[in-house]
Amino acid sequence: QVQLVESGGGLVQPGGSLILSCAASKIPFSIYHMGWHRQAPGKQRELVAAITSGGSTNYADSVKGRFTISRNNANNMVYLQMNSLKPEDTAVYYCNAQHMLTSRNYWGQGTQVTVSS
Repeated sequence: QVQLVESGGGLVQPGGSLILSCAASKIPFSIYHMGWHRQAPGKQRELVAAITSGGSTNYADSVKGRFTISRNNANNMVYLQMNSLKPEDTAVYYCNAQHMLTSRNYWGQGTQVTVSS
């Protein structure tokens, strides 16, 4: 019954910015770790950024200093602020929720981010 819906993807020029949003419903949001993963054509899905139920964050080395993950427990939203975008950031970005105790994972449908001039 968990639902994760991403939005905010699109086409952006190199060096540009984009904000991805993930709306979570039908879960006790505050007890889930949240994250963003991405999958580029021909590549394995990789973790981009994660934020724990307590607010601790971690990032892939490739996006450190450029991306920021945040969460708002009042409205069950997770965000990914993406700055200084590069062509290699092009991928489908997926929202992920992981129960902090059971480790059950849930995934959104993905949103396409394309960085191109």
